[in-house]
Amino acid sequence: MRSAAVPTLVPARSGRAVRVARGEYIRVTDVEGGQVGDLFAFVAGDPSGGYLSASHTRTATGRMFPAVNETFVTDRRRPMLTLVDDTSPGHHDLLIAACDPQRYAELGVPDHPSCTTNLITALATMGLAAPVVPQPVNVFMRVQADADGRLDWLPAATSAGDSITFRAELDCVVVLSACPQDLTVINGKNPTALALDVLEEIR
Repeated sequence: MRSAAVPTLVPARSGRAVRVARGEYIRVTDVEGGQVGDLFAFVAGDPSGGYLSASHTRTATGRMFPAVNETFVTDRRRPMLTLVDDTSPGHHDLLIAACDPQRYAELGVPDHPSCTTNLITALATMGLAAPVVPQPVNVFMRVQADADGRLDWLPAATSAGDSITFRAELDCVVVLSACPQDLTVINGKNPTALALDVLEEIR
């Protein structure tokens, strides 16, 4: 395995953005275990040119979450990221919106960090702004529906070092937020860091 850049540490409750060329790989690693990551991707050059879309991906694959060797698509149905490897227990989510200041205000903590704010801040470091906050790919997030169709948020089941890897099918900007949610159990009420690695090749 050869890394195209020094791995990017995404500290707990924060976000980071990286540029990824077509054909390169993006690996998200849970550093300590039990941590959810909100992953966003935008077509390089101009975020208004398309973004990774959870709803279009569910339509394209006919799955709640793509299997290995299946592809995530943009809001314009262009292949964007292909899932190529997953060493985690395989729990990921394409249903839940990114946490935002409004969500935390409803929970009584209006100044709480959020994945939406992390996205905006991370893009700003590259001089970019997104026209919308897309539905993220919630890696390592465990959400289940009960018999009545109600959603249950469960603690992430990952262990330290578990990872998920994607191949970029377009030049893109990828943003990863180490979800700051500590008022529910999804991060074990103790958010920790993630690592974001851009690789030229994997083997």
